Amino acid sequence: MKTVILDTCTVTKGDVDLSALEQFGRTEYYDILSKEQIISVLGDADAVICNKSVIDRDVIEATNLKFIGVFATGYNNIDIECAKEKGIVVCNVPGYSTDSVVQVTFSLLLELASNTSKYTHSVADGDWQRAKQFSYFSFPISEISGKVLGIYGLGTIGMAVAKVALAFGMRVVAYTRTPKVVDGIEIVSEECLFSESDFISFHCPLTKKTAKIVNERTLSLMKSTAFIINTARGGVIDEYALADALNGDRIAGAALDVLTYEPMAVDCPLMGAKNCIITPHIAWAAIESRTRLIKKVSDNIAAFVKGSPINVVNK
Repeated sequence: MKTVILDTCTVTKGDVDLSALEQFGRTEYYDILSKEQIISVLGDADAVICNKSVIDRDVIEATNLKFIGVFATGYNNIDIECAKEKGIVVCNVPGYSTDSVVQVTFSLLLELASNTSKYTHSVADGDWQRAKQFSYFSFPISEISGKVLGIYGLGTIGMAVAKVALAFGMRVVAYTRTPKVVDGIEIVSEECLFSESDFISFHCPLTKKTAKIVNERTLSLMKSTAFIINTARGGVIDEYALADALNGDRIAGAALDVLTYEPMAVDCPLMGAKNCIITPHIAWAAIESRTRLIKKVSDNIAAFVKGSPINVVNK
């Protein structure tokens, strides 16, 4: 079997071993390619593994693929219906990044609440050396204990975030498409989630339903003191509406690890927006997480080769 690995540079900078992917036959590695280049390198391939490369109908119909794997849980870059029509198995990797995403989610939440980086920069600029008192409070600090965390999407990651929030003494409310009863978590409507939360954290896939769920209407429901955190998919936010809300002080701030266009577009409306923290889609990327990812992708290929595929998303 010939396997083509795309987007290699998105999963390792030499710090994660990819050799487990080479046990199934001929393996070729590539970094970021254009659509035309992807079609070319997939010419005689049986399998492709990618992260964010788009495998759409044009690519699928120009190749003879039997297996498509993603270095991710999300798979909105794959034309699932076309793959199904062609009898191509598509597999994702659920659960590999939960601990990493939860950790970064709370690093962003705590930064919004405590403004630690602003104080660090202030000290580096010499403000403390010039201060007359032993402590100064130039930037707001608020306790998260007792605050309401709204979780949009109560899957594996959302549940893990809720567990940590409860340990911090937060009240947790959640909106989920799948009704469930969970101790300590209050399931609420979408409108209630936006209107009651002090922090809203997104942990949902990007679908027709969730696309731009953060928009002018839902932002208008939020408290002026509330914050948005997004470590899910950038497309769940209307970036122009969020920029307007931030710059108009209609919400207190946002911390975003994902954007609609990645890498960040030159004209992204959130660049320079007021009280907006942006990180380059790194919530999933702890070295332990990426190591687990390669192992699970290898397991997916092995199961496919044996005729009993696992983690199939287009059954």
